[in-house]
Amino acid sequence: MPPGPRKHAPPLPVRDGLNPTRVVLPHDAASVARYATATQYLLERFGDDAARLREKLAAGEVVTGAGAVVDDATPYAPRGFLYLYRDPPADEPEVPALAELEVLHRDDDLLVVDKPHLVATMPRGRWVTRTVLVHLRATLDLPELVPAHRLDRPTAGVLVLTVRPEVRGAYQTAFQDRAVRKVYEAVAPLPAPGSVLAREGTTTVRSRIVKHRGVVRAQEEPGEPNAESRVTLVARDEARGLGLYRLEPHTGKTHQLRLHMASLGLPLLHDPFWPVLREDAPDDPDRPLQLLARSLAFVDPIDGEPREFRSRRRLAAWPGGEGADDGGRGDGTR
Repeated sequence: MPPGPRKHAPPLPVRDGLNPTRVVLPHDAASVARYATATQYLLERFGDDAARLREKLAAGEVVTGAGAVVDDATPYAPRGFLYLYRDPPADEPEVPALAELEVLHRDDDLLVVDKPHLVATMPRGRWVTRTVLVHLRATLDLPELVPAHRLDRPTAGVLVLTVRPEVRGAYQTAFQDRAVRKVYEAVAPLPAPGSVLAREGTTTVRSRIVKHRGVVRAQEEPGEPNAESRVTLVARDEARGLGLYRLEPHTGKTHQLRLHMASLGLPLLHDPFWPVLREDAPDDPDRPLQLLARSLAFVDPIDGEPREFRSRRRLAAWPGGEGADDGGRGDGTR
């Protein structure tokens, strides 16, 4: 597949690893009547930080979608775009695990890393600068780096990012179209005697998973299944009542593997979401979620060559044991 067309780029470049924030001016009648200038709208919207906003305006750091510097005379344009740099939160938590981030592969199109537990992939919520994306953009001087898929903050393992905007769409589409084979490892309780998983060693879970805005956990709801995961018990630790599992998601819904394992009565070890939600529980680096993106394999959409990347990490609750991936290698090779 040839590289897709590049989307319109923001008029401000990435700075210190961060994209500028885009503000869309409302077009409802009340807003149009209320605001005569773009500055008037911004000062009201960001009223709690009006002094800092004034500094950005004076420095020419607020621009329109066309790249024109915004000043007190810039008219209010309904549906218009404004761009500015937001300041990172002053109280952003430390992320010691970021130092363990390892590059598995790098070429002109892709950067593949082995993400540690408890490191966010992209800026979100409390984590902005201490994230995989911002850290790599800054330290490797790759301002246009973008993830090709998502990996939750508690989950460790293989993460693929695109280096050039020209190829971004092709790789992201490969993930969206389920053309990437994903294999995860997990540690969870042993299945109940007599269950399908205990008898046959493998089972497939299908359900409808929905993530509602403002609700922390995804949830299963009645209806046509939109999520499918294959679960295989690879090894048993009878003394601790734990098993090592290979998890192969056919789809990529939010919290899919964690939710499907919980629905089997096998919540992942140290999961703060299942079986009981512990939303405000502090991170415990010594007890991370026992879920690892072990490998990714796909046919490269640009050159048609097979690609395979494997994590070198091991789950802390299953140290030195056999891997749950098919190949048994942990060398990050293609």
